[in-house]
Amino acid sequence: MSKRFLSYLVFSILLGGCHSTPNDVQQPPALPALPPPAASPVLFIDVTEKAGIRFRHNSGAKGQKLLPETMGGGGGSIDYDNDGWLDIVLISSAGGQSDAPKGSSPLVTLYHNNHDGTFTEESRRVEWHGSCYGMGVAVGDYDNDGYDDLYVTGIPQGKLFHNVPDGKGGRRLVEVTLQCGIQDKGWSASAVWLDYDRDGNLDLFVAHYVQWSAERDKGNFYSVDGVNRSYARPQAFAGEPCRLYHNLGRGKFEDVSQKAGFLSVPQTKALGVVVNDYDNDGYPDIFVANDTEPNQLWHNQGDGIFKEIAQESGIAVSGEGAARAGMGIDSADITGTGRFDILITNFSGEQLSLYRRDNAGLFLDVAARSGVGTASQTYLGFGACFFDYDMDGWQDLLVTNGHIQDDIDKRDSGVSYAEPTLLFHNRGGGNFTEESAHVGNALTRPRVGRAASYGDFDNDGSLDILLVTNNGAPVLLHNENHTGNGWIRLVLEGRRSNKDAIGARVRVTVGGEVQTFEVRTGSSYLASQDRRLLVGLGKAASADKVEIRWSSGRVQSLGKIGRGETKHILEEAP
Repeated sequence: MSKRFLSYLVFSILLGGCHSTPNDVQQPPALPALPPPAASPVLFIDVTEKAGIRFRHNSGAKGQKLLPETMGGGGGSIDYDNDGWLDIVLISSAGGQSDAPKGSSPLVTLYHNNHDGTFTEESRRVEWHGSCYGMGVAVGDYDNDGYDDLYVTGIPQGKLFHNVPDGKGGRRLVEVTLQCGIQDKGWSASAVWLDYDRDGNLDLFVAHYVQWSAERDKGNFYSVDGVNRSYARPQAFAGEPCRLYHNLGRGKFEDVSQKAGFLSVPQTKALGVVVNDYDNDGYPDIFVANDTEPNQLWHNQGDGIFKEIAQESGIAVSGEGAARAGMGIDSADITGTGRFDILITNFSGEQLSLYRRDNAGLFLDVAARSGVGTASQTYLGFGACFFDYDMDGWQDLLVTNGHIQDDIDKRDSGVSYAEPTLLFHNRGGGNFTEESAHVGNALTRPRVGRAASYGDFDNDGSLDILLVTNNGAPVLLHNENHTGNGWIRLVLEGRRSNKDAIGARVRVTVGGEVQTFEVRTGSSYLASQDRRLLVGLGKAASADKVEIRWSSGRVQSLGKIGRGETKHILEEAP
């Protein structure tokens, strides 16, 4: 019996002795000890240099220890020219400043996919003005013209980029923030596009962190060792409420934050956000990961109003009743029940939070019992993604880690600044084993991880990984999948619904098992994801049935789809 399993067993016994569990909770069984495999059929290979990606995130750190320097960088996938191949967008924090260091990466760095495993930088296609300390990205076609638009979060105000023709047969991203009516001032972190009122136009939700200023930060001396200045804690600043912008059509937005109820909870210190219709009523709800404040669940009432119900739903705090340092967030049906679990990354010493609903609708943290708790104990997690890396039909989990304090190695034994990335394999039913060391050495290499994104960048039927670091270089990891497992790709296009089909719920039946997905682009931390659905079939020859509930409410069914097939599905006309 391994030491890791013994530690896990002791921790589980202690946990079980402190908290009672309702009888109707669907808990995964205890994990048996498993010997490590001799060789993994899946390897993640670092292809960053070969792909031609030369970007380096710049935090702008100059020794003053200002809090924003600890939080970047963001990025992910975008198909800006709509050619069916994922391009890459990366955000440099200091690159958008008026006093950006000479030669530093610009605010937005855009890499075009050459369809051969390489990328060409096309940052000249991005036009902006003013100053912005960049943070994260949100990708979505807000005007339904078939081309991805881009929103960039940051300080002191986010920026909206419209995807337009360049007059030479190509595309360019032009900033249209002010003329669109978005004046999102303050410190914005993650953001997502959603159609909260189901009118066919994508709206924008922006997560806000704290009320920060350089002057206040400099005047607030904080020290870990009592002598040297350290980066301030978020408790030193008041929180900022999140914002919601309603898409009025014709390229215009209206700030409905107060009307929708988001200003009623001012103490938000939001870093991560994910949208999921958790109660399956057809209206998208919003989950927010907060740093040192209770997490939030904004329930969509269907009338333009959201009600914050995290406390009564069980997702606000830990089992001990304490608010954790939430960073990144994601959701997925990891049990095959049609219910979506919620994963939140936390500070070192706090473990991951994995919330699962019982039959009464209450969320309970099952991180320790599911196998992701103990393995994440010492790490500070940021970006997190559920994705099926081996195409066996179960959603796995990736978490990228990295500390805040850049000198933590000297002060706290056992905790380091650069940390490995964790990969958890879903063995079925939401039972995980940590497999990072068995898929090559690219994940175990320590890095100061922030954004984490997945996507099939080479369209080979396996999901690749893009990791973005703070004040460092990103890494693109190619998924070399030799399991023999099959897949289908579903590309949805709305007609009455928004063109991106964001918010559509998809049920795929494979050999009697059902996998449930929601179409989206935003999750994790400061990141955008591949919104195309890549569905693992395992050894099955086909998917037997596909059922789609579009955001418009229309339900559509399709028959068998053979393995290796990409299916473009157009929403049926009303």
